[in-house]
Amino acid sequence: MVREKVTVSTRTLQWKCVESRVDNKRLCYGRFILSPLIKGQADTIGIAMRRALLGEIEGTCITRAKSEKIPHEYSTIVGIQESVHEILMNLKEIVLRSNLYGTCGAFICARGPGYVTAQDIISPPSVEIVDNTQHIARLTEPIDLCIGLQIERNRGYRYSIKRPNNFQDGSYPIDAVFMPVRNANHSIHSYGNGNERQEILFLEIWTNGSLTPKEALHEASRNLIDLFIPFLPAEEETLHLEYNRHKGTLPPLTFHDRLAKLRKNKKEIELKYIFIDQLELPPRIYNCLKRCNLHTLLDLLNKSQKDLMKIEDFRIEDVKQLLGILEKHFTID
Repeated sequence: MVREKVTVSTRTLQWKCVESRVDNKRLCYGRFILSPLIKGQADTIGIAMRRALLGEIEGTCITRAKSEKIPHEYSTIVGIQESVHEILMNLKEIVLRSNLYGTCGAFICARGPGYVTAQDIISPPSVEIVDNTQHIARLTEPIDLCIGLQIERNRGYRYSIKRPNNFQDGSYPIDAVFMPVRNANHSIHSYGNGNERQEILFLEIWTNGSLTPKEALHEASRNLIDLFIPFLPAEEETLHLEYNRHKGTLPPLTFHDRLAKLRKNKKEIELKYIFIDQLELPPRIYNCLKRCNLHTLLDLLNKSQKDLMKIEDFRIEDVKQLLGILEKHFTID
């Protein structure tokens, strides 16, 4: 556990992490302060931030399981200690981390006797299991357990709609809890006298381990900013873009030039077989590229900087960061 002494600045608005701890692989805690704020601002920010933390951050979970040998959800299988319903509930609790866009498939194939845990899930490289020890089932006899899984990245909570035709093919939907933030609270400390009264905002964040509380705070802040951008007047947006243009211009080389250098430096690499999932891109950049059907490195490098700037929500800073990641991975000079 890390603790820092709380200090209050009376000049500029500052935030600080004053406590951070990891209780276990699936429970992380962080406590943050923001100060100094004038009366009323702490409550405005605290309420908005809490709602963004709980409802606006994307997460990954298992949303469907399929096995042809299962007659119905509340049946039992000889050689398996848990009922089918209990296995589905255990799958619901599996915590995943990914930069996935949309859905993907995974599967479990295990033979008893023994315990089946999250470690037995075979998933794509873009999906990471946070806690491999999470229990799924116990096989008491030498039988095979094979289950197909659907993994999805989304936000909020989605209640599974159970239809009879789903059960006929052995497919069972699972209630999806995409929220990586388990809980979030805010409190306010006031100080000062009269008209000079100021406030300190305290934010407490608990996550399921797929994100740290600090990462969750950053993601929620970015999502809030994106929600408010449409309210900016057109002239302010233009001034903002002009300011960014003067503050930092795009690198002179186009992506076509980068592609030529990459082919020269890495002749043995087949660019069409390198997927952007392997580049460890930030979720925001990754999702923007996926929405435009840019799946491989070849797809990406065939786009000019001008093409990338036409992508919705894609910024100059994102282009720079993308070039930096390519240079890091492939040493482009």
